Amino acid sequence: MTSPSSYIPLHITTVGDPALPKIVFLHGFLGSGSDWLPFARKLDGRFCSILVDLPGHGEAAIPADGDAELFFVQTVEALAYEIRRLSAGPCVLVGYSMGGRIGLALALRYPQLFSKAVIVSSSPGLRTEEERAARRKSDEGIARKIERNFEGFIEFWYDQPLFATLKSHALFHEVEAQRKQGSRQNLACALRLLGTGNQPSFWEELPECRVPMLLCVGEKDAKYVQIGKQMAELCPQSSLELFEQCGHTLHIEEPERFLASVEDFIAQ
Repeated sequence: MTSPSSYIPLHITTVGDPALPKIVFLHGFLGSGSDWLPFARKLDGRFCSILVDLPGHGEAAIPADGDAELFFVQTVEALAYEIRRLSAGPCVLVGYSMGGRIGLALALRYPQLFSKAVIVSSSPGLRTEEERAARRKSDEGIARKIERNFEGFIEFWYDQPLFATLKSHALFHEVEAQRKQGSRQNLACALRLLGTGNQPSFWEELPECRVPMLLCVGEKDAKYVQIGKQMAELCPQSSLELFEQCGHTLHIEEPERFLASVEDFIAQ
């Protein structure tokens, strides 16, 4: 049987002894699996970290002719296939933003693969087709901006209020330089295929979630604070943690606190 990952491009790096328990890390839009390397190195010796480049990011290509209606679900299926291949038992899942949306879908659709999940600055998608259509139209405009003037887009992207705390952080220029290494064609395509407008809504599935879940949100990220509260109310096995003085990229802004929260959650 042909594996789903043979037509959904993924690039996977493992850090640590493969015999150890596994943690799967999923990055956000513009990022790559290497974003999680500082955490993987600190966990080395206790966990084997699986760092994924999602389609269109890092070393993972993306098909220009991908089916926008199916690509999100196909990506989830390909990840499930790879996780089964790499781990004999349930893993811990950590996903940020876009990776959090994909991670939430994985936890809901393939709960047997995960012992726990940490979802950072993310959502279950948009509730209505009207909202998704509007988002697809908006994302198409952003994708064209990426293709026309990539450096100008990066500046525009990080001018959004949810990144205000990151812009004043000591690591911002390092993060910005890393983001500029991406492929404008691949990233524009990834936005068209994996954007929020092209994923199913998972709001109605949250009450049935069987995977214990930690929802992490920066207190300055007002939109996702509200989404996180709604998710926590709907999902019986979830808890919400607010990170003071942080925005959307709380794991970059407060990495030590974030890692401590993940480790405490795993140990519970």
